[in-house]
Amino acid sequence: MTVLTRWEPFREFATLQDRMNRLFRESFNDAGRDESLTTSTFAPAVDVYEDEHKVTLKIEVPGIDEKDIDVRVENNTLTVHGERKIEKEEKEENYRRVERQYGAFTRTFTLPTTVDTENVSASYDKGVLKIALPKKAEAEPKQIKVSVGSEKQGSEKQIEAKAPSKAA
Repeated sequence: MTVLTRWEPFREFATLQDRMNRLFRESFNDAGRDESLTTSTFAPAVDVYEDEHKVTLKIEVPGIDEKDIDVRVENNTLTVHGERKIEKEEKEENYRRVERQYGAFTRTFTLPTTVDTENVSASYDKGVLKIALPKKAEAEPKQIKVSVGSEKQGSEKQIEAKAPSKAA
């Protein structure tokens, strides 16, 4: 009995490509281990938390000099830009593995309208950038005079306008 199989001409090319990729990968790694030197984009980890007085961001940026960090607030957007530079050594080194990430990064955050963008502060300690975004003081309710009917009749009522209550 003869079994018919579908011929796929590109399958052999794909198999050849897989073998070539494996050959190159193994030739550059020690004893054929699947560990490659790769580069990736650098994006520091960020924690954001909020209480009744402020929003706080903590950004992990160890190894970055504070002069290489730029914090800006514009149009209710907080932008943090920085760069971790590769350390230059005088003696030649043949790196077998590089896991630390280097390069420039930019993180952008849309701020809630309750943030007072004029009083933002930032501090840097032990590799952590802390940004404090204080909230605006809530508007106090104020009395608004509302006229009813024609001004000649002189009948006026007072209606109190209240600030919206906070949602839980």
